[in-house]
Amino acid sequence: MTNRPHTVLPLLLLGLVLALVLAPAAGAADTDPAVVVNGTLSAPAVPAGQDWGGRADDWGGATLLVSADRAGHPQGYQAVALAAPAAAPITTRVRGVRAGATVTVEWDDNPDSCVSSGGGRPYTVSASGSGNSTGSYTTNVASGKASWALGRSYSFTAAEDAPTVTFSYGTPAVNPSCRPMITNIRAAQTPPPAPATPPKADPCAGPDGGGPACATTSANQQAIDNCPATSRDCLAGVAGQGTQENAGISQQTQTLDAFTHTPRDQDPNAALAGLCAVSGAHTGNLEPGDTVLAPGTWWYC
Repeated sequence: MTNRPHTVLPLLLLGLVLALVLAPAAGAADTDPAVVVNGTLSAPAVPAGQDWGGRADDWGGATLLVSADRAGHPQGYQAVALAAPAAAPITTRVRGVRAGATVTVEWDDNPDSCVSSGGGRPYTVSASGSGNSTGSYTTNVASGKASWALGRSYSFTAAEDAPTVTFSYGTPAVNPSCRPMITNIRAAQTPPPAPATPPKADPCAGPDGGGPACATTSANQQAIDNCPATSRDCLAGVAGQGTQENAGISQQTQTLDAFTHTPRDQDPNAALAGLCAVSGAHTGNLEPGDTVLAPGTWWYC
């Protein structure tokens, strides 16, 4: 029997494709929305003609805004320069997140267009909570022009509601024009499981299962079981007449009836006629070819 490479190879490729398709995912991604306020650093706007602005709204620490022209981000965003080592690192909170959620923060970074050369500029990212590790990152190599790395990411578990994320520039002191910058900060989450509803206590379970409450419950259940399914009076005799519920329904019915029959000072049709006069003044000069639908079909008038 002769080998047929032209037949075997497609089968091998098919097996590889199936293996890739059926391979289990390494882990679920955080995809539910979370909010980073002023994530594109657009507020406040850096004054025209300036490279540097004031503090970024809704951010903490020694923030220094960078104009869109200086930042050179491909989407035209302003940015924020990471704080000098001696200053307070910049921080933001991820809103809409509850403690226990897993969170992924993404952002873009840039070494800035300073004239310095050499390697990239290192910085760290951390989240509140002692159980979260610190992430270390390095920008692209500084080359005298903007060099944005898009889609950096850092994941953690929220130790509190609206956890804090901190960006720290820890290299030796440098000229402000050579600090790394970030922008387009966004986040997603996987919320923690909803708290379980505790089961209703069974009066017939546990060491006190033979008490009066158990006897009452058992008697009521037996009485309901003995009622014919079609006997409304029998069931009402056991479960009660629903007096409070019926009273509430009756009160709502009376209130709605009173509102519906409230005397009006003017016939609503008279007011409508006035509105139709205003509408007619605006549409009266329209020719049949001016609109797709005739004005008379737009509403009541």
